[in-house]
Amino acid sequence: MHKSTLAASTALSAVLLAFSNPAFAAAEDPASPAPAATGGPQAASPGQISTTQTDDAGHAPIVVTGRLISGDRDAIVAPVVINGEDLARRAAAQIGSVLAHLPGVSTSGFAPGASRPVLRGFDGPRVQVLTDGLGALDASSVSADHGVAIDTLNVEQIDVLHGPEVLLYAADPAGGAVNALDRRIPRRMPDKPITVNALGAYGSAADSVNLGGAVDVAIAPRLAAHFDASYNRAGDVRIGGDVVSEPLRARLRAEADDLTAAGDPEGAANLTAGIDARGRLANSWARGSAFGAGLAFIDSGGSLGVSVQRLNSDYGIPPRPSAAAPDPVSLSLRQTRYDLRGSVNLGGFFDRLEARVAYGDYTHAEIEDGVAGTRFFNKSIESRFVLTQARHGGWRGESGIQYGTRNFRIEGEPLLPNSVTERIAGFTRQQLSLGPVDLEGSLRGEHVSVKPKGLGPNDSGRSFDLFAAGAGIAWHPLESVTLSLAATHGERAPTAEELYIDGLHDATQSYERGNPAFRIERSNTVEAGLRYHSDRFAGAFTAYATDFSNFIAPIPTGERIEGAPVYQYIQLPAKFRGLEAEGSWKALTWDNGRSLSLESAVDYVHASLTGSGPAPRIPPLRVRGGLTYESDRVGANIEAIVHARQDRVTTYENPVDSYTLLNANVTWRPMGKNGPLALILSGNNLLDKVGRLATSETRDFVPIAGRDIRLTATLKI
Repeated sequence: MHKSTLAASTALSAVLLAFSNPAFAAAEDPASPAPAATGGPQAASPGQISTTQTDDAGHAPIVVTGRLISGDRDAIVAPVVINGEDLARRAAAQIGSVLAHLPGVSTSGFAPGASRPVLRGFDGPRVQVLTDGLGALDASSVSADHGVAIDTLNVEQIDVLHGPEVLLYAADPAGGAVNALDRRIPRRMPDKPITVNALGAYGSAADSVNLGGAVDVAIAPRLAAHFDASYNRAGDVRIGGDVVSEPLRARLRAEADDLTAAGDPEGAANLTAGIDARGRLANSWARGSAFGAGLAFIDSGGSLGVSVQRLNSDYGIPPRPSAAAPDPVSLSLRQTRYDLRGSVNLGGFFDRLEARVAYGDYTHAEIEDGVAGTRFFNKSIESRFVLTQARHGGWRGESGIQYGTRNFRIEGEPLLPNSVTERIAGFTRQQLSLGPVDLEGSLRGEHVSVKPKGLGPNDSGRSFDLFAAGAGIAWHPLESVTLSLAATHGERAPTAEELYIDGLHDATQSYERGNPAFRIERSNTVEAGLRYHSDRFAGAFTAYATDFSNFIAPIPTGERIEGAPVYQYIQLPAKFRGLEAEGSWKALTWDNGRSLSLESAVDYVHASLTGSGPAPRIPPLRVRGGLTYESDRVGANIEAIVHARQDRVTTYENPVDSYTLLNANVTWRPMGKNGPLALILSGNNLLDKVGRLATSETRDFVPIAGRDIRLTATLKI
């Protein structure tokens, strides 16, 4: 990063110290919820609303949980929210694994240690992965083998966003955004002098251990501190059968026969050993830790807080079967991150002035045969400054600016030139309630520059001016019914990787080629929804269509360089169509709040590249059905998830067979729902099936985990 750029950004941050991000400050406006206060009431059941103590603005936050009913946080496109026991039950080191069960959400599944969310078939730079509204400041969108630098074991809530709301964070709303909210900078004074939250989990499939803990301390009447730490460890993952898929096995056996005929028995033996691997996924181990602390001054006039986090993550990359002797590759990831959040309550037309600033120093090394080879460095700063309007009748809104810069460089493999990417944007979102009708509109303008280094005097980089807009309407003919329609236009600048990458990447075990002539990628999306809720039934249905011009995608060419498949980035029109639906019916209810519910869900994406055929790595039709029992002390669920066969694959990709997962869990709360302790026993993939993720680049030799029995405990005191 240029020192002048960093200095200017730091100076701007200092001038606006007292501001914080409105999307996550708990204001009187339920469009801007905050997580439940530490030690406060348990999260509400799906479709219900819970309130806790007031925040730094003197307002009571409203927390809306559950996918089906979203309150009026955003009446147009309901966010998907995961928190509480559901978040604890799915505790994992990577955020993609945590969210993969949600409708419309899958995971890149490159390796157990590298799992990024895939939303509606979109991944990489089309999906914003945020921490409290700012980027993760890592390199996870650069390549599928890079893990996401978020401490998931100390996250309080995760939101999955679609529609006009995404324009608050990016000019490309087609994929959506994932926002993880933590407590590292306290938002409100703790209820007690000291509050402790802890989580511990063990999983049998990889002998995995996940530990997380946080302490919030009321140091003085207006001063709060936070400390947290986490640790995760997993061995090589046990699987239910063959490591290598049948289509790849057939091709590799032919290659082994050719090696034998050519007089290379050692190469044939190495390849055959990889072909015949069963039961364990070699080099799929992972381990990591994180430490963080925050301090905040909070009173009725606003707040000012800072935090620091150090995150370490090491994980193996399962090898593609090869004639060469095994040479395991692993990644060692490190990030130090500093955050600032502040706010000033203004009164008048503008209710609040807020700011959010973060600086991240990220690096990871690719370890081959115990020696650090290629190193990636990423120094980033990102800032947001927002004015939140006071309510005026049914009108509310927020407007702001966002600035970010990324200084990215590589030492070792000449995959792509070092580069500096800068973004500056202005945005607004306005909402208007007119009785049974809600209206929403968003605008965003953004300038992006990508400047490579060392390509020569005639290549000064690329600059792009982006414009995005979104509008939506929701009609509530009854209190229990919402009909919604939203439309968005988005634009995305090509990333430095898409423009300039050209080389063999050992960790991804592929050769990738970009194109420096790429143009702006543009998309138009229409999304229609229906939501219904009553005392015994809640349901939601969403259908969407996205048309792209100049869609950028890496396509396998069928070539091989040094044994690795070649992927060429291309740009052409594309069409994505999809649906998501789910419902929950309380079939039986008893005294004391006990109930038995029937639940179901389905999601599907159909994606094509014009003139080329199916888009690569698209998830198949997925159908879920289950039963849930709830009482004050005991909760239980059993579900079956059917992943249909995916044979709509691009050229040189192998189809993915169907598989069915059977999962179950039981939760025991010895002291009741509002008690401090919960014990969760879960069984995932109980039938020990071999399954492969159609969204994964490595699916032909990285199947899903086999039967996994997990025990999780959460404690809040």
